[in-house]
Amino acid sequence: MTFKKIILFCHRWLGFISGLVVFIVSITGCLFCFQDDIQDAMQKYRHVEVQYKPYLPPSVLKAEALKGHKGATATYMYYYGVDRPAGVLVNLPKDGMLYVYLNPYTGQVTHTENPMKNFFIIVEYIHLYLLLPAKVGSLVVGISVIIFMVIMITGLILWWPKRKSDRKRSFNIKWNGRWRRVNYDLHNVLGFYATSIAIILSITGLSMVFDSVREGIYTTANLGKAYPSEKEILKSDSLLKGKIENKTVVDRAFTIAQARSPKAEMFFINDDASAAGVIGISAYAQALHFYNSDEYIFEKYTGKLLKQTPQAKKSPGLKMNEMNYDLHVGQIGGITTKIIAFLASLICASLPITGFIIWLGKRKKTKTKTVRNVTHRRVQRQHQA
Repeated sequence: MTFKKIILFCHRWLGFISGLVVFIVSITGCLFCFQDDIQDAMQKYRHVEVQYKPYLPPSVLKAEALKGHKGATATYMYYYGVDRPAGVLVNLPKDGMLYVYLNPYTGQVTHTENPMKNFFIIVEYIHLYLLLPAKVGSLVVGISVIIFMVIMITGLILWWPKRKSDRKRSFNIKWNGRWRRVNYDLHNVLGFYATSIAIILSITGLSMVFDSVREGIYTTANLGKAYPSEKEILKSDSLLKGKIENKTVVDRAFTIAQARSPKAEMFFINDDASAAGVIGISAYAQALHFYNSDEYIFEKYTGKLLKQTPQAKKSPGLKMNEMNYDLHVGQIGGITTKIIAFLASLICASLPITGFIIWLGKRKKTKTKTVRNVTHRRVQRQHQA
């Protein structure tokens, strides 16, 4: 077999193996690109009237969210922005999780939602796990994405025109041709244009599935240099549990984070309930964007600031990893990059379909040619007889 025949064989059969998963992952990724914009337009509870006064403390919002939910706990609290509700993730003793949205200025509950009934969260779970158990689903998706990257590279090799005179037409779709030719061009030309974006989306997706990919990105961006402080795991003094009763420690921690990151629009608070857990606060520069944040870790019993990591002092590798989500969904550069990610995902979803149609056409052509050859030989034998 020639080199190109081997590449074609790999391209075709790897496409058969991963095609269905690639289609599902791509089409759900396509739907998810504008999920914030769509929900903002459709859901009134995602907005509140701006009031020129401080937010209510986290402990107050937590207490309001837990009302009426006996035995429930809450570890995560969110301040999404001055014109957005705050959120508390409530863990119910029997019925799983509940998102409770509150007015951050008044504490009024504005919306309660079971996350597993939110359309876009379901889309996200299909995208990540195909609705399979998390470990199994993420592995299936991860392997399929790796195969897809190989398919994109082999497709590029097969598509690349040999002669310079052919290159100009290879970059365009012949819309006035027969439908099979249009389908062929859609597969090859659109696949070429989407390749670079598709590989970025694939790598950022893989870093969510495989720790080795995330570590590889971290090490590569840091040029192999180690940053031990970024790997350090801090703990609270569990011996103080029960000796100090101060429910407002998280409030003081939040006040300190606000003062040290005065321009931050969004805050995520993790008040770890375990004995040695800490209070972690992330202060994000822009609401609903996750690539630019200052990080704070507090002792949960005394409120002592154990660690502060401003965005400017993070290593390039840590910045790259934190940029991962915004790159993957296309919101890193606003509406323009969202549109690019949307179109690239849509093209990726179309490739298994157009590729399968090409294969069917060639298979049918081969069968027709075989039938003609058999008929021709039969006629020749009859004449010879």
